[in-house]
Amino acid sequence: MGKKYTLVKMIKDTYKETKKSSLLVFLILRSLVLLCMVLQIIHGDFGNAFLCLLSLVLLLMPSIISHKLNITLPNTLEIIIYLFIFSSEILGEINNFYEAIPYWDTILHTLNGFLCAAIGFSLVNLLNNTSEKINLSPMYLCIVAFCFSMTIGVLWEFFEFGADQILSVDMQKDRIVQKISSVELDPERANNAIVVEGIDKTILYDKDGNVLMNIDGGYLDIGIIDTMKDLIVNFIGAVVFCSFGAIYLKNNNKAGLINNFVPTKGREELPKSVQEKIEASKKEKKNKKTKK
Repeated sequence: MGKKYTLVKMIKDTYKETKKSSLLVFLILRSLVLLCMVLQIIHGDFGNAFLCLLSLVLLLMPSIISHKLNITLPNTLEIIIYLFIFSSEILGEINNFYEAIPYWDTILHTLNGFLCAAIGFSLVNLLNNTSEKINLSPMYLCIVAFCFSMTIGVLWEFFEFGADQILSVDMQKDRIVQKISSVELDPERANNAIVVEGIDKTILYDKDGNVLMNIDGGYLDIGIIDTMKDLIVNFIGAVVFCSFGAIYLKNNNKAGLINNFVPTKGREELPKSVQEKIEASKKEKKNKKTKK
């Protein structure tokens, strides 16, 4: 009996023979994450160390999903997913790029809308191409991809809101504004929005009248602007991908850009040696079941 051909061995062999570019990116990012995790443990920041561990698991997901669903991920899509995970978790959260670099969060949310639309598009397109009973129109397929992307965006905002309410971590990122409009300020309670402009300073008091904090520059908005901005740029990313996706389908799956983001069914692109090992492993499992 030969040795069992495991998932880990399959991933290693596949990367070794077919995906040198994505393997290089994967190894570099994994090394950086491991280094970051060691530094966080030395500094005693175990919360960030856990984020590093989570990032290591997420970096393995493309290969695991590819194997489990029997699909081949394009190198471009795989590399972008790796970079997105690293940029959001390691650079964004641990190294504070969200605060240090303007529009870092906006860029990532736009890319998230684009990538989630690509994933939704690919799932439905694979089903459309491999099922004899399903024949969805290009317009319907693009609508499903768009809705999939927006649903992921909304669920993420739910997560941010929940984390802020339960853990008080401010994932929604409050900001200073100089103008507010609220019906809560209407003394007659007649549902009239009272506009307050030119706010230069806000003073917070506790219940005993003691000053807790002075906020210079305006009024503290509690997350809603950040949430709506994230959903708007997610919308833009989804629309951009779906527009290219419509062109891709119109040209009978022949659009250079989209081909870099759409997985293909089966293992036609895997090296012959890897395919043979996979088949041998399957036969071995089958023989074991037969003997039992």
